[in-house]
Amino acid sequence: MSATPRHRRLQQNRVLWLLDRLERTPLADPVIDRLQAGVRSLPLGRGRDVLHGRWLGHPVHPLMVQVPIGSWLSAAVLDTRPGRSREAGLLVGVGLAAAAPSTLAGAVDWAELHREQARVGLVHAVANWAAVGLYATSLACRLKGRTAAGRAYGFLGLTAVGLGGMLGGHLAYRQASGANHAEEVPHVVREGWHRIGAVAEFPVGHPERRLVDDVPVLVYRESGGTIHALAERCSHLAGPLSEGTVADGCVQCPWHGSVFRLSDGWNVRGPATAPQPAFDTRIVDGHVEVRLRRDVWANGGRAASERVHEHT
Repeated sequence: MSATPRHRRLQQNRVLWLLDRLERTPLADPVIDRLQAGVRSLPLGRGRDVLHGRWLGHPVHPLMVQVPIGSWLSAAVLDTRPGRSREAGLLVGVGLAAAAPSTLAGAVDWAELHREQARVGLVHAVANWAAVGLYATSLACRLKGRTAAGRAYGFLGLTAVGLGGMLGGHLAYRQASGANHAEEVPHVVREGWHRIGAVAEFPVGHPERRLVDDVPVLVYRESGGTIHALAERCSHLAGPLSEGTVADGCVQCPWHGSVFRLSDGWNVRGPATAPQPAFDTRIVDGHVEVRLRRDVWANGGRAASERVHEHT
């Protein structure tokens, strides 16, 4: 009898197969569209960037969920000890109180995801909402003196939290939601100056796209002759900044509206939580040359603001 072919023995993990199928299933797309539109319409003002985590440099939702998850896990441990139901109930309540802002932060991030990510994110949210409902029921049972039922609902809630956490990990690590999509630029672009074209190839007031060591670069020439260059793929979800709009010295991503300052790549407005890698520019013999700034945020950003364009 011949051995089983290697490609048949190395079958895809069943869980990954289910998750990949979830990413491709469009059944919930109409619901996703309505929910995302509703989240985007919330009058959050500057609070939206706070919830995105722009001030922190990465999404704040994973940080906020530590409180409810930690509280509920601690409650489960106490529920295994006789006579600790009161303390466990207190932790269940703390987790419920912390779940509300955590959910809002997650919803604001989710509203700006790609469709495949949003599909997984919706099930992630449903699992977490189920957990909240189960823990709310658990707390109600505990307050009525039904300790055994409170414990049972608590363990069911922890199971739902575990499922939601697994889906959240898939979103973050498999689908790269919340990751900095411009992080690899300093590792790919070589040191030194790179010639990208003649000055005449860059019309005033029009974003242009060039490649430097296979990295797309946005080049923008102002009416006064100043030339700016940024990594062209948006740090949020790799949107093409060269197709965006430029106003007030900033470029806006056409996909999700992140705004970056042309002079140094600073993310003026989210959902992007990381700035764009910026390039120094100079003109040599009528040609534009660029060099990646590797100390752009040294000394609190002053290194970027003190840069001058070189013209030879």
